[in-house]
Amino acid sequence: MSCKICEKNSVINLPNSNIYQCRKCFNRYFEKKVRKTIRIYKLIDKKDVIGIAASGGKDSMSTLYILNKILKHQNIKLMALAIDEGIEGYRNLAFLKNFCKENKIPLHTFSYKKEFGHTLDKMLKITKEKPCSICGVFRRYLLNTKAKKLGITKLATGHNLDDEAQTILMNQFRRNISASARLGPITGVIQDERFIRRIKPLYFLTEREIAAFAFLNNLKDEYVECPNAAVSYRCNLRDWLNEIEAKYPGTKHSIVNSFMEIQPILRKHLDLKKIKTCKICAEPCSQDICQACKLADKLKLLN
Repeated sequence: MSCKICEKNSVINLPNSNIYQCRKCFNRYFEKKVRKTIRIYKLIDKKDVIGIAASGGKDSMSTLYILNKILKHQNIKLMALAIDEGIEGYRNLAFLKNFCKENKIPLHTFSYKKEFGHTLDKMLKITKEKPCSICGVFRRYLLNTKAKKLGITKLATGHNLDDEAQTILMNQFRRNISASARLGPITGVIQDERFIRRIKPLYFLTEREIAAFAFLNNLKDEYVECPNAAVSYRCNLRDWLNEIEAKYPGTKHSIVNSFMEIQPILRKHLDLKKIKTCKICAEPCSQDICQACKLADKLKLLN
Protein backbone atom coordinates (compact mmCIF):
# COMPACT_ATOMS: atom_id res chain seq x y z
CA MET A 1 0.00 0.00 0.00
CA SER A 2 1.10 3.57 -0.65
CA CYS A 3 1.32 6.39 1.87
CA LYS A 4 -1.90 8.41 1.78
CA ILE A 5 0.04 11.68 2.11
CA CYS A 6 3.00 11.36 -0.26
CA GLU A 7 2.23 8.06 -2.05
CA LYS A 8 5.59 6.52 -1.19
CA ASN A 9 5.74 2.93 0.06
CA SER A 10 4.03 2.72 3.45
CA VAL A 11 5.49 1.18 6.59
CA ILE A 12 2.42 1.23 8.85
CA ASN A 13 -1.32 1.67 8.85
CA LEU A 14 -2.58 3.72 11.78
CA PRO A 15 -4.71 1.44 14.00
CA ASN A 16 -7.59 3.82 14.64
CA SER A 17 -8.00 5.19 11.13
CA ASN A 18 -6.61 2.52 8.80
CA ILE A 19 -4.50 5.18 7.07
CA TYR A 20 -1.21 4.02 5.56
CA GLN A 21 1.92 6.12 6.01
CA CYS A 22 5.57 6.00 4.95
CA ARG A 23 8.43 6.34 7.44
CA LYS A 24 8.84 10.11 7.02
CA CYS A 25 5.14 10.90 7.27
CA PHE A 26 4.68 8.54 10.21
CA ASN A 27 7.55 10.16 12.14
CA ARG A 28 5.99 13.56 11.43
CA TYR A 29 2.60 12.28 12.65
CA PHE A 30 4.19 10.82 15.80
CA GLU A 31 6.03 14.01 16.74
CA LYS A 32 2.99 16.17 15.97
CA LYS A 33 0.83 14.06 18.28
CA VAL A 34 3.35 14.33 21.12
CA ARG A 35 3.67 18.09 20.65
CA LYS A 36 -0.12 18.44 20.68
CA THR A 37 -0.41 16.45 23.93
CA ILE A 38 2.28 18.58 25.58
CA ARG A 39 0.62 21.80 24.42
CA ILE A 40 -3.02 21.01 25.19
CA TYR A 41 -2.38 19.52 28.62
CA LYS A 42 0.44 21.93 29.51
CA LEU A 43 2.81 19.13 30.40
CA ILE A 44 6.00 21.19 30.27
CA ASP A 45 6.84 24.73 31.37
CA LYS A 46 9.89 26.77 30.36
CA LYS A 47 11.39 26.55 33.85
CA ASP A 48 10.96 22.79 34.17
CA VAL A 49 13.74 20.27 34.62
CA ILE A 50 12.46 17.13 32.93
CA GLY A 51 13.45 13.67 34.06
CA ILE A 52 12.73 10.60 31.93
CA ALA A 53 11.97 7.34 33.70
CA ALA A 54 14.04 5.28 31.28
CA SER A 55 14.10 1.50 31.28
CA GLY A 56 15.75 1.00 27.91
CA GLY A 57 12.53 -0.41 26.43
CA LYS A 58 10.68 0.85 23.36
CA ASP A 59 8.30 3.15 25.27
CA SER A 60 10.85 4.98 27.39
CA MET A 61 13.40 5.14 24.56
CA SER A 62 10.77 6.69 22.28
CA THR A 63 9.90 9.18 25.03
CA LEU A 64 13.56 10.04 25.57
CA TYR A 65 14.21 10.41 21.85
CA ILE A 66 11.21 12.59 21.04
CA LEU A 67 11.53 14.85 24.10
CA ASN A 68 15.22 15.35 23.43
CA LYS A 69 14.36 16.38 19.88
CA ILE A 70 11.61 18.75 20.99
CA LEU A 71 13.31 20.30 24.03
CA LYS A 72 16.98 20.55 23.06
CA HIS A 73 16.43 23.93 21.35
CA GLN A 74 14.18 25.29 24.10
CA ASN A 75 16.80 25.48 26.84
CA ILE A 76 14.86 23.00 28.98
CA LYS A 77 17.13 20.66 30.91
CA LEU A 78 16.60 16.96 30.34
CA MET A 79 18.04 13.95 32.14
CA ALA A 80 17.30 10.23 32.36
CA LEU A 81 16.74 8.05 35.42
CA ALA A 82 17.13 4.29 35.19
CA ILE A 83 16.40 1.66 37.82
CA ASP A 84 17.86 -1.83 37.81
CA GLU A 85 15.42 -4.02 39.70
CA GLY A 86 17.70 -7.02 39.69
CA ILE A 87 15.79 -9.44 37.46
CA GLU A 88 18.12 -11.99 35.92
CA GLY A 89 18.24 -11.86 32.13
CA TYR A 90 15.86 -8.90 31.87
CA ARG A 91 17.18 -5.40 32.53
CA ASN A 92 19.99 -4.51 30.11
CA LEU A 93 20.84 -0.82 30.21
CA ALA A 94 23.72 -0.91 27.70
CA PHE A 95 21.61 0.46 24.82
CA LEU A 96 20.23 3.26 27.01
CA LYS A 97 23.71 4.21 28.25
CA ASN A 98 25.07 4.41 24.71
CA PHE A 99 22.13 6.51 23.54
CA CYS A 100 22.51 8.98 26.42
CA LYS A 101 26.25 9.22 25.85
CA GLU A 102 25.85 9.90 22.12
CA ASN A 103 23.16 12.53 22.75
CA LYS A 104 24.87 14.09 25.79
CA ILE A 105 21.93 13.35 28.08
CA PRO A 106 22.84 12.92 31.78
CA LEU A 107 21.92 9.42 32.94
CA HIS A 108 21.50 8.47 36.60
CA THR A 109 21.15 4.79 37.47
CA PHE A 110 19.92 3.24 40.72
CA SER A 111 19.37 -0.34 41.82
CA TYR A 112 17.28 -2.25 44.31
CA LYS A 113 20.43 -4.08 45.38
CA LYS A 114 22.20 -0.88 46.43
CA GLU A 115 19.16 1.00 47.78
CA PHE A 116 17.38 -1.85 49.58
CA GLY A 117 20.05 -4.49 50.04
CA HIS A 118 18.53 -7.15 47.76
CA THR A 119 17.63 -7.64 44.11
CA LEU A 120 13.98 -8.23 43.23
CA ASP A 121 14.82 -11.86 42.49
CA LYS A 122 16.12 -12.23 46.04
CA MET A 123 13.11 -10.43 47.49
CA LEU A 124 10.74 -12.86 45.78
CA LYS A 125 12.54 -15.75 47.45
CA ILE A 126 11.90 -14.40 50.93
CA THR A 127 8.29 -13.26 50.56
CA LYS A 128 4.97 -14.39 49.16
CA GLU A 129 4.19 -10.92 47.83
CA LYS A 130 3.39 -10.68 44.11
CA PRO A 131 6.32 -9.43 41.97
CA CYS A 132 4.48 -6.35 40.67
CA SER A 133 3.33 -5.40 44.17
CA ILE A 134 6.94 -5.19 45.34
CA CYS A 135 8.44 -3.75 42.18
CA GLY A 136 5.82 -1.07 41.64
CA VAL A 137 6.09 0.29 45.19
CA PHE A 138 9.89 0.43 45.26
CA ARG A 139 10.16 1.77 41.72
CA ARG A 140 7.78 4.67 42.43
CA TYR A 141 9.60 5.35 45.71
CA LEU A 142 13.03 5.54 44.08
CA LEU A 143 11.85 7.63 41.14
CA ASN A 144 10.29 10.20 43.45
CA THR A 145 13.10 10.42 46.02
CA LYS A 146 15.91 10.50 43.45
CA ALA A 147 14.08 12.96 41.17
CA LYS A 148 13.74 15.41 44.05
CA LYS A 149 17.43 15.17 44.89
CA LEU A 150 18.32 15.83 41.26
CA GLY A 151 16.15 18.94 41.11
CA ILE A 152 13.67 17.45 38.63
CA THR A 153 10.31 19.22 38.46
CA LYS A 154 8.44 16.82 36.13
CA LEU A 155 9.02 13.13 35.54
CA ALA A 156 8.10 11.84 32.07
CA THR A 157 7.13 8.21 31.65
CA GLY A 158 6.55 6.08 28.56
CA HIS A 159 2.95 5.20 29.38
CA ASN A 160 0.85 4.90 26.24
CA LEU A 161 -2.81 4.62 25.25
CA ASP A 162 -2.80 0.84 25.75
CA ASP A 163 -1.40 1.21 29.28
CA GLU A 164 -4.00 3.82 30.17
CA ALA A 165 -6.90 1.81 28.78
CA GLN A 166 -5.77 -1.16 30.88
CA THR A 167 -5.43 0.95 34.02
CA ILE A 168 -8.86 2.55 33.56
CA LEU A 169 -10.48 -0.88 33.32
CA MET A 170 -8.45 -2.28 36.22
CA ASN A 171 -9.58 0.57 38.46
CA GLN A 172 -13.16 0.12 37.30
CA PHE A 173 -13.13 -3.63 37.95
CA ARG A 174 -11.58 -3.06 41.37
CA ARG A 175 -13.95 -0.19 42.19
CA ASN A 176 -11.00 2.14 42.66
CA ILE A 177 -12.46 5.25 41.07
CA SER A 178 -10.37 7.62 43.20
CA ALA A 179 -7.25 6.18 41.55
CA SER A 180 -8.74 6.85 38.11
CA ALA A 181 -9.31 10.49 39.03
CA ARG A 182 -5.55 10.87 39.32
CA LEU A 183 -4.87 9.48 35.84
CA GLY A 184 -4.44 11.45 32.62
CA PRO A 185 -1.58 12.95 30.59
CA ILE A 186 -0.40 14.64 33.79
CA THR A 187 -1.04 12.78 37.02
CA GLY A 188 -2.41 13.99 40.30
CA VAL A 189 -5.24 16.25 41.36
CA ILE A 190 -3.35 18.67 43.59
CA GLN A 191 0.26 19.80 43.49
CA ASP A 192 2.53 18.95 46.39
CA GLU A 193 6.23 19.83 46.44
CA ARG A 194 7.00 16.46 48.02
CA PHE A 195 5.71 14.61 44.98
CA ILE A 196 7.18 14.98 41.49
CA ARG A 197 4.28 15.02 39.03
CA ARG A 198 4.34 12.46 36.22
CA ILE A 199 3.70 13.47 32.63
CA LYS A 200 2.87 11.11 29.76
CA PRO A 201 3.81 12.61 26.38
CA LEU A 202 2.88 9.36 24.56
CA TYR A 203 -0.56 9.23 26.18
CA PHE A 204 -2.60 9.17 22.95
CA LEU A 205 -0.25 6.89 20.99
CA THR A 206 -0.84 3.14 20.86
CA GLU A 207 1.71 0.54 21.80
CA ARG A 208 1.77 -0.61 18.18
CA GLU A 209 2.57 2.90 16.97
CA ILE A 210 5.35 3.26 19.54
CA ALA A 211 6.82 -0.12 18.64
CA ALA A 212 6.89 0.97 14.98
CA PHE A 213 8.46 4.32 15.87
CA ALA A 214 11.17 2.68 17.97
CA PHE A 215 11.95 0.20 15.20
CA LEU A 216 12.02 2.78 12.40
CA ASN A 217 14.34 5.06 14.40
CA ASN A 218 16.67 2.31 15.67
CA LEU A 219 15.75 2.96 19.30
CA LYS A 220 15.77 -0.63 20.46
CA ASP A 221 17.72 -3.62 19.21
CA GLU A 222 15.61 -6.21 21.02
CA TYR A 223 12.52 -6.51 23.19
CA VAL A 224 12.35 -8.72 26.27
CA GLU A 225 9.23 -8.81 28.41
CA CYS A 226 9.64 -8.95 32.17
CA PRO A 227 9.50 -12.63 33.23
CA ASN A 228 7.20 -11.68 36.10
CA ALA A 229 4.61 -10.02 33.84
CA ALA A 230 2.83 -13.27 32.98
CA VAL A 231 1.50 -13.66 36.53
CA SER A 232 0.14 -10.12 36.79
CA TYR A 233 -3.48 -9.03 36.67
CA ARG A 234 -2.54 -6.37 34.13
CA CYS A 235 -1.11 -8.97 31.75
CA ASN A 236 -4.33 -10.99 31.77
CA LEU A 237 -6.42 -7.87 31.19
CA ARG A 238 -4.04 -6.72 28.44
CA ASP A 239 -4.47 -9.97 26.52
CA TRP A 240 -8.25 -9.81 26.90
CA LEU A 241 -8.36 -6.18 25.75
CA ASN A 242 -6.15 -6.99 22.75
CA GLU A 243 -8.63 -9.67 21.71
CA ILE A 244 -11.49 -7.16 21.92
CA GLU A 245 -9.47 -4.59 19.97
CA ALA A 246 -8.76 -7.14 17.23
CA LYS A 247 -12.48 -7.79 16.81
CA TYR A 248 -13.58 -4.19 17.30
CA PRO A 249 -10.80 -1.78 16.21
CA GLY A 250 -10.81 1.52 18.04
CA THR A 251 -11.97 0.08 21.38
CA LYS A 252 -8.88 1.26 23.26
CA HIS A 253 -9.19 4.76 21.84
CA SER A 254 -12.85 4.85 22.88
CA ILE A 255 -12.01 3.76 26.44
CA VAL A 256 -9.41 6.48 26.90
CA ASN A 257 -11.31 9.24 25.08
CA SER A 258 -14.54 8.56 26.98
CA PHE A 259 -12.56 8.53 30.22
CA MET A 260 -11.04 11.90 29.41
CA GLU A 261 -14.57 13.29 29.01
CA ILE A 262 -15.62 12.24 32.52
CA GLN A 263 -12.29 12.80 34.26
CA PRO A 264 -13.04 16.46 35.18
CA ILE A 265 -16.20 15.25 36.92
CA LEU A 266 -14.27 12.56 38.81
CA ARG A 267 -11.70 15.09 39.96
CA LYS A 268 -14.35 17.60 40.98
CA HIS A 269 -16.14 15.11 43.22
CA LEU A 270 -13.04 13.31 44.50
CA ASP A 271 -12.91 13.19 48.28
CA LEU A 272 -9.46 14.68 48.73
CA LYS A 273 -7.65 13.37 51.77
CA LYS A 274 -4.80 15.28 53.34
CA ILE A 275 -1.45 14.03 52.14
CA LYS A 276 0.57 12.91 55.13
CA THR A 277 4.31 12.54 55.60
CA CYS A 278 5.78 9.11 56.27
CA LYS A 279 7.14 8.97 59.83
CA ILE A 280 10.09 6.88 58.67
CA CYS A 281 11.29 8.28 55.32
CA ALA A 282 9.40 11.62 55.14
CA GLU A 283 7.93 10.75 51.73
CA PRO A 284 4.33 11.79 50.96
CA CYS A 285 1.73 9.11 51.65
CA SER A 286 -1.90 8.59 52.59
CA GLN A 287 -1.18 6.93 55.94
CA ASP A 288 1.33 7.43 58.74
CA ILE A 289 3.85 5.07 57.13
CA CYS A 290 4.29 4.75 53.37
CA GLN A 291 3.95 1.49 51.47
CA ALA A 292 7.67 1.38 50.66
CA CYS A 293 8.67 1.50 54.33
CA LYS A 294 6.00 -1.05 55.28
CA LEU A 295 7.22 -3.39 52.58
CA ALA A 296 10.87 -2.82 53.46
CA ASP A 297 10.13 -3.65 57.09
CA LYS A 298 8.21 -6.74 56.06
CA LEU A 299 11.10 -7.91 53.92
CA LYS A 300 13.60 -6.88 56.59
CA LEU A 301 15.47 -4.83 54.06
CA LEU A 302 16.22 -1.86 56.31
CA ASN A 303 17.72 -1.73 59.77
